Amino acid sequence: MAVHQIHVNHRLKKRRRAESVFRFILIASVILVSLILSVILVSILWKSLPALKLSMILETPGTGYYLGKKGGILNAIVGSLEIAFGATLIALLIALPIVIYLNTYLKRRSFLAEVIRLSLDVLWGIPSIVYGVFGFLLMLILHLRASLLAGMVTIALVELPILSRALDETIRLVPAELKEASYALGASRWQTATRVVLRQALPGLITSVLIALGRGLGDGASVLFTAGYTDRITTSLLQPVATLPLAIFFQLNSPFPEVQQRAFASANILTLLILFISLLTRFFGRRLSKHKIR
Repeated sequence: MAVHQIHVNHRLKKRRRAESVFRFILIASVILVSLILSVILVSILWKSLPALKLSMILETPGTGYYLGKKGGILNAIVGSLEIAFGATLIALLIALPIVIYLNTYLKRRSFLAEVIRLSLDVLWGIPSIVYGVFGFLLMLILHLRASLLAGMVTIALVELPILSRALDETIRLVPAELKEASYALGASRWQTATRVVLRQALPGLITSVLIALGRGLGDGASVLFTAGYTDRITTSLLQPVATLPLAIFFQLNSPFPEVQQRAFASANILTLLILFISLLTRFFGRRLSKHKIR
């Protein structure tokens, strides 16, 4: 008995040491991530302070703006929102039927379902610049110019696998018993998917849409060849459109310090927009979770 007790105590001490090590690693990781984020934000804010003015978000670039004269990036802010919202809507209209088909009309472990999920995972891993090149090739084939519409379609392709896989994982968390109860009451597969499953998955759906929206706002490589750039606010789908990532890129390459400071200010504005979307994601996730059956 004494030998057994010694062995048990040794294992308990070993587990406690391992738990202490992992706790230390977790705390250190949290501190490191917070520190990196703080350094990035503070560095950009410090660089942008001289250019952070209300005119940055209320005015479009004026004559000589890229030489350091007056103006703002209202065109890029509006353009980024136009592209991101339009692309997210297109991606959602495509992703939602795919996910409903995967989880309602196919067996969970069927070969076709696994192929579709694998394809979406591969598409998720493709760099956004590749989507930009693909969109540019489509423009050449269709004899189209760089425009808001082309930028929307390209960003929608980038968002599609992200949105689809996020929605897929959310819907797969809906209890199977809930679906079976709906079928037992005589509901069709489509009625079950749209009136029962999607209602339960609503917090995850909103979160997925907002995550995709944030990705669309911050993506610059995919619209480099397809959206073009303009100093005006775009009012037509067939006109070129400015975006915040490209505004940052063009301003940062300027030899004028004043314009470079505006690039950092633009980066701050983009960061604040994405932060706002992240806060919305958490708000809706918590607010709508009360409708879920646990």
